[in-house]
Amino acid sequence: MLIPILIFDVALVAWSLHLMQQAVDQQEFSLMLAGTLVAMSAAAMLVVYFLMGSYVGYLAQMAEYPCAF
Repeated sequence: MLIPILIFDVALVAWSLHLMQQAVDQQEFSLMLAGTLVAMSAAAMLVVYFLMGSYVGYLAQMAEYPCAF
């Protein structure tokens, strides 16, 4: 599952770099902002993926060893 997410993230980063290059060429602030937001969303998607992976692993471990409450 990690490979498709990494491919999608690389595509998002490439798109953000393309937007930022257009922003520099056309001197447009809105394109630079859009490129920054796309890059931040790519980074956030990776952070959420790894956080949720750790959390699901934790839940699986808790299901394997239930507490006796």
